[in-house]
Amino acid sequence: MSKPIERAWTPPFDPCGAFCRDNHVALEGSGRGALNGLTFAVKDVFHIQGARTGFGQPKWLESHPPATETAAVVKQLLNAGADMLAKTYSDELAYSLTGENIHYGTPINPSDPTRIPGGSSNGSAAAVAGGLADFALGTDCGGSVRLPASYCGVLGIRPTHGRVSLEGAIPFAPSFDVAGWFAKDIEVFERVGEVLLGDDEEDASIGRLLRESETFEMVDDRVRAALDPALATLAEVIGAPEDIRLSPAGLQRWFETFRTLQAAEIWSNHGAWVVSTRPKLGPGIKERFEWAQGVTTEQVADHREKHEAIVAHLRATIRPGDMLCLPTSPRIAPLKGTPTDKIEVQYRHQAMCLLCIAGLGGLPQISVPLGELDGMPLGISIVGARDTDRALLRTAVHAYRLAVNS
Repeated sequence: MSKPIERAWTPPFDPCGAFCRDNHVALEGSGRGALNGLTFAVKDVFHIQGARTGFGQPKWLESHPPATETAAVVKQLLNAGADMLAKTYSDELAYSLTGENIHYGTPINPSDPTRIPGGSSNGSAAAVAGGLADFALGTDCGGSVRLPASYCGVLGIRPTHGRVSLEGAIPFAPSFDVAGWFAKDIEVFERVGEVLLGDDEEDASIGRLLRESETFEMVDDRVRAALDPALATLAEVIGAPEDIRLSPAGLQRWFETFRTLQAAEIWSNHGAWVVSTRPKLGPGIKERFEWAQGVTTEQVADHREKHEAIVAHLRATIRPGDMLCLPTSPRIAPLKGTPTDKIEVQYRHQAMCLLCIAGLGGLPQISVPLGELDGMPLGISIVGARDTDRALLRTAVHAYRLAVNS
């Protein structure tokens, strides 16, 4: 059984503003195992026995008792020898992609403090990018590991849906929720994967590279040019890419299906609490909850049918041994204080058209920090077939090392 670290009842040194203050907790690992000697931080949506889970919202923290059990994935990491340093801030109720929380502030993006870290796993990304922890847990529903990984210039993975346990985490939209992680060091990133991912069901060595043409058309010329060297590295590892256009109707249609089903599940899980508690909600979050409340059963039924068709199409198109590549984000990290209508509507919509693919298909996706634009990091993403996570991870490691050493 892991025990609290006696010396760490207050959050550790935190120049990035990434660690939770009001419900800090630290746990000592087993002292043995594959992750012995490493430190990690945990997004404040995972329960830790005896501590309250804040979910990025002060009223949530006040209105919920301490957890009675520690999340399964946290226990896995502790049993593998890693020490948990702290909890990290989440976007408010995890319903944003910016990292700007009106209640707790915005963790610093170490690549440029004038820019946002991305959300909702913003604290975890900032902690890793700032060197405060060797790795950190996040959750990803609509892109909350992948986008901050790109913005902060670290490695980030969204595993196959259901591959890593979410037992003991606050549900958001369970059809799409996954537990993922960030790391700055490629060896650490790989070691965590060896602990959490297990083995693939079958050997699915990556042998075909697919370039998702619509996603590259969605970003501007400078972003495409910044990702060209990364694409060339992937081609060197796998072979020349084949262009593919995944969505016959266009990715915007796929995003509509994603956001409708996501909103319905979020309202089902948390709408009653929002109505009864009437918390102060920040810009963007307030409007999304209002929209979620209005999603009808007819809309849900229609989009569930569309979702089933999308899953079948992705399964037939991206087979074991295939790897899709696309930009993680349409842009580098936006500046802090970007107007709400731009960052919470326009920018979010653009990003979600890229990010919804893996979410809808339940597919593994890794953002690899191989691009740079205006001195800021820019991730390129690789996506595999379901349950080919380890093969995808091996390819990411190979490509990263090749790019760094070239």
